[in-house]
Amino acid sequence: MSAVAEESTKVRAKPPIGILIAASAIGPLALNIFIPSMPGLQHTFSADYATVQLTLTLYLIGLAVSQLLYGPLSDRYGRRPLLLGGLGLFVLASLACSLATSIEGLIVARVLQAVGGCSGIVLGRAIVRDLYERDKAASMIGYITMAWVLAPMVAPLIGGILDTWYGWQASFYFLVIAGALVFLACLRWLHETHFDRHNTSGLRGFVAGFPILLRRREFLSYALQLSFNSGVFFSFLAGAPYVMTETLGRSPVEYGIYFALVSLGYMAGNGLAGRYSVQRGIDSMILMGLAATLIGTAIMMAFVVAGVLHPLTIFVPMLLCSLGNGLSIPNGLAGAISVRPDMAGVGSGLAGFIQMSLGAMISQLVGFLQDGAVYPLFVIMLTSAALACVANFFGRTAPTR
Repeated sequence: MSAVAEESTKVRAKPPIGILIAASAIGPLALNIFIPSMPGLQHTFSADYATVQLTLTLYLIGLAVSQLLYGPLSDRYGRRPLLLGGLGLFVLASLACSLATSIEGLIVARVLQAVGGCSGIVLGRAIVRDLYERDKAASMIGYITMAWVLAPMVAPLIGGILDTWYGWQASFYFLVIAGALVFLACLRWLHETHFDRHNTSGLRGFVAGFPILLRRREFLSYALQLSFNSGVFFSFLAGAPYVMTETLGRSPVEYGIYFALVSLGYMAGNGLAGRYSVQRGIDSMILMGLAATLIGTAIMMAFVVAGVLHPLTIFVPMLLCSLGNGLSIPNGLAGAISVRPDMAGVGSGLAGFIQMSLGAMISQLVGFLQDGAVYPLFVIMLTSAALACVANFFGRTAPTR
């Protein structure tokens, strides 16, 4: 058999779906499992909330910047080696987090953890795009995120229990074990899916692809709408633990229990995206998702203005927001990486960079403004949802190519 024929055969070998789910889940798992411990770190390290907030914000920045590297490098060198390297770094960084003796050391270790955990997020999407066409890719991304959202759904509850019983370090020991298992599974069962590398040149390919994609109005629309829509979720992650523990006097375990509503909404949205994206098209699914998120944030804001502040008035409307996220985000990602299918890795990385960068800025804004106040969180969430709708309109008014 010739080398070309052999590579063609390899391209058709699809990795087990469970591998993509596990690899994609490890980054969000590390993000969410630590959230219930954040308010308590103020006392542990004698730090203010804005400084503790950097463990979240810089994690998101680490995710953002890393996506610029993983995308083009995987286009040049393949998905498998980059994924294995990232997972190995994740395990080592999680161990470093558990051993941190200062808030500064924890922040640095969290950034490295994000760089490693980012590999599964970016390369999972790129692998799907290697294997499926545009609308089918949106459907598969929806199914994958519906399944791996189960891990982030239970992560705050696990984190809250581990923090209450064993201290904040226990969450990172948990991540060391989980990351090592995913690494070994990928080492054994993950197949390479990208072999057509003769037209790519690693980081130079990204430098060339960067202006090409940014000049495409439809790419900017997809990237910005999914970024601002994700900003609703990231701002909630930044501010909701503070509101629950400091304003409402609830425990980290209660936060984890209520957060299950958010993850259930996101899982349902992803399930609908997986089921209907091929039939209805990604643009219709995005529009429905944006509408649901905007309505959810408006309802939440109405409760706050009326002075009705209770976990249910926060988490039930957030369930609707997360349903909207589940509908629109997989389709937005599929749209962004399909503007130039030959640059799927670069498109995935660039869209993810914009998404996580805006998410980091929005979450840190919540941390700076939420100094004993409740309103900033909900104003920022509503504003982010509205900007996502504006970005979508920007794309819909683009000239037909």
